[in-house]
Amino acid sequence: MDRYVARRNRLLTSSRPLPDFDVVAASGPWLHCADGRKLFDGSSGLICVNVGQGSPAVFSRIEEQFHSASFAGAAVVRPHVQMELMDRLCHAVGRPQDSVALVTCGTLGVEVAVQLARNIARVRGEKRRGDILTSNLSYHGMSALTLALGGNGARRPRPEDAFGLGPAFPAPYPPVHDHAERACDASCADEVAKAIDTRGAQNVAAVLLEPVNGTTGGAYVPPDGYLRRVSQICRERNVLVIHDEVLTGLWRTGTPLASNHWDGAEPDLCILSKGLGAGYTSVAAVLVSAEIAPLLRHEDADPLPAMGTMAAHPLQAAACLGVLDELDSMDTDAFQARGERLGALLRTLTDRSCVRDVRGLGHLYAVELAPGLLWPLMEEAEKRGVFFYPFTGAGAPRSEGLVVAPPLISTDEDIDFMAAALRDAVTALDPNG
Repeated sequence: MDRYVARRNRLLTSSRPLPDFDVVAASGPWLHCADGRKLFDGSSGLICVNVGQGSPAVFSRIEEQFHSASFAGAAVVRPHVQMELMDRLCHAVGRPQDSVALVTCGTLGVEVAVQLARNIARVRGEKRRGDILTSNLSYHGMSALTLALGGNGARRPRPEDAFGLGPAFPAPYPPVHDHAERACDASCADEVAKAIDTRGAQNVAAVLLEPVNGTTGGAYVPPDGYLRRVSQICRERNVLVIHDEVLTGLWRTGTPLASNHWDGAEPDLCILSKGLGAGYTSVAAVLVSAEIAPLLRHEDADPLPAMGTMAAHPLQAAACLGVLDELDSMDTDAFQARGERLGALLRTLTDRSCVRDVRGLGHLYAVELAPGLLWPLMEEAEKRGVFFYPFTGAGAPRSEGLVVAPPLISTDEDIDFMAAALRDAVTALDPNG
């Protein structure tokens, strides 16, 4: 075992059954390796590097704040840059009057959203409302609580470590809610009503879901009308709706929020993270609608949850403002057209027997593969200069495939290169190729 491998094994972080890259530089959507290779980042890092690497706009914002104050607790020093971020972010996603909690990562954003929802439900006079209901294809973070709440089978804790928590209803996707006689449709939301009524609405604070599935099942898009029907069901029962847009928020699916694809799907609380920090900083924002946010300051409300030493950090806020500057400078029409073109190019892969499905929207797609081909295809793609993110976890046996999620600043030429490399990689593995 060489010295690098020995040291690498001491670093307790994720790994994969392929060699890691020795990256010496990165620019936009491209990684430059020590051996001279140039790799296109086909998955935006861990689906977060939305505006590419080396952004001058982000650097300028960080540098300006660094020379002003590199740390300032928002409870002590007037949070000017944090409030600027709050206003810019809320306008960017079409929720201009929302209140915002800024925390340090998506997992903590989910935990804070859960606490805020419980607090709001109890201020309304429903003292027993504490349950948070999720789907069996959901992923909401890596803490003990969020893993126990979520439905990612590969990552769920052992039963004895799950606090008695677990998913409450099936997601409206074939691997976990198969209908012999029909496809999933908006009526699948009736499963949410059934879950609330089984628990007793008086015990349920909120329904927490991903409006578009992320990496557990691989970019599943809900049936038209499903999210609207979930909102109706919850309103009828005085239950809040929380959207986990940690992965999908800020244009990843082609709109500011994934829920914008459907009328009547607006949540009460919304969690943003990956696209907000864009790989430059670890951050999450919990947006609370203007209709219910005042209840958090009510005299009967519990104190706001402790959000951590680094919450609402000024350098963090400055980096996020730089990300929003980059997003504001994008040609939205061209960007959306590029996402549609990406989907069209990827869907041609279904002519290969090893590709079971292609699904998604915007700049978020999944290429589902026949069993056993995930890592061989990853290796073939990397030989051709493209990196992708794997997904596993839906159904039994679990489906597997690649998440295709290039940076939003990718050019037409970048998309063509990536799609051609992936087609060549698939062809190399296809027994009928």
